[in-house]
Amino acid sequence: MTNALYSATSTAWGGRDGRVASSDNRLDLQLSMPKGLGGDDGPGTNPEQLFATGYAACFHSALKAVARGRKIDVKDSAVSVTVSLGQADGGLGLSTRIEAQVPGLDRAVAQELLAAAHEMCPYSRATRGNVPAEVVLVDEE
Repeated sequence: MTNALYSATSTAWGGRDGRVASSDNRLDLQLSMPKGLGGDDGPGTNPEQLFATGYAACFHSALKAVARGRKIDVKDSAVSVTVSLGQADGGLGLSTRIEAQVPGLDRAVAQELLAAAHEMCPYSRATRGNVPAEVVLVDEE
């Protein structure tokens, strides 16, 4: 990357059972270890939730940008990202599932928008080839 448009810094204390805060103090959260990882499932968040949240927001922004460029209205769309932590090649690894609702669009058009958003999204680009990602168009619930 040649010219950073924005940088964010956060610091962690205590690992998965500690605290994280951004340098501007807009984010200051307690962390808790999920039961599935041997923790007490306390009231705090965890790194996978934080990653899923950032990825969902970024992917949705990419979807909106692609749609705007094609003059397609996706104002009622939503994106959910599930980040899973599990065994991978003798250690721990991540996988992602990106689910998008794009109401009112032909499925083929919606699929095209999702594919283009997956190419554009910085999170998708950063994890491509390293973190398995499944992109799924889901129906309205």
